[in-house]
Amino acid sequence: MWVQAIVLIVSLLALAWSADKFVDGACGLARILGVSPFLIGMVIVGFGTSAPEMLVSAVSAFEGSPSIALGNAYGSNITNVLLILGVAAIVNPIKVDFSVVKKELPFLAGTLILTVFLILDGKLSRINAISMLVLFIPIMVISSLGKKEEQSEESDRKDSLPKSIFWILFGLALLVGSSRALVWAAKDIATALGVSELIIGLTIIALGTSLPELAASVSAARKNEHGVAFGNVVGSNLFNTMCVVGIAGTISPMTVDPKILSRDLPAVGIVTLFLFIFGIRKQISRISGIFLVLFYAVYTILLGLKII
Repeated sequence: MWVQAIVLIVSLLALAWSADKFVDGACGLARILGVSPFLIGMVIVGFGTSAPEMLVSAVSAFEGSPSIALGNAYGSNITNVLLILGVAAIVNPIKVDFSVVKKELPFLAGTLILTVFLILDGKLSRINAISMLVLFIPIMVISSLGKKEEQSEESDRKDSLPKSIFWILFGLALLVGSSRALVWAAKDIATALGVSELIIGLTIIALGTSLPELAASVSAARKNEHGVAFGNVVGSNLFNTMCVVGIAGTISPMTVDPKILSRDLPAVGIVTLFLFIFGIRKQISRISGIFLVLFYAVYTILLGLKII
């Protein structure tokens, strides 16, 4: 099992590094095109930092481990709000544009309700999974409208188009390889320790695939790019809910663990409610950040001890 543990650690590090390079390339391309901070955060960085989740879940579905795929998606959503936004707010309190409450967050809540409806029978069919992917397209188009008039504080950076494209392609290639290694190692470790694949997906893999979000949001918070920091989490959670689950279900229709409906989706609902509260308050204070991190620690401990 030591070999698997080493592979797990190395693949997690490779995931984080390659996703960071992928995000650098994506943000460089976005700045060349001249789009807003929130749009960069939600669409470009949100997609880039969700690439590990998408690839890990796709590989899990291919290899017949649907619990890893779904646990990774929903666990990442929980980690993004509690740990990523929490740590970012501790580093630098985050200002939240109230318009997000009126536009993007209702989409996020709506996709969560749709997910519950689609898997209420305990199954995720290929048709339902494809419908999630199709519906995701107009959601992102509508969210992108009206955002180009704002300019990023980093828009004066001289980004090279060839360099940006190189990092996008190289980062994506490394993401694919490290994702396969991660799923292999995680499955073997779960089997050896007698831990369910769902718990592994909700904790270790969710944390590992969320490292890019952590790096991106903390970096954005330090640079006072509040739109990028908050938009990254909103966009990433949208990608996880619709694309990550949709891709996995399209590759391999699956039976859904009852715990996902009774425990994990309600937890995602609670953290989504937190986003609405922060949006209404127009900020995430340092105290709120500490609360979120503590909430994450308690949740993870309860999962590990099998109390919930």
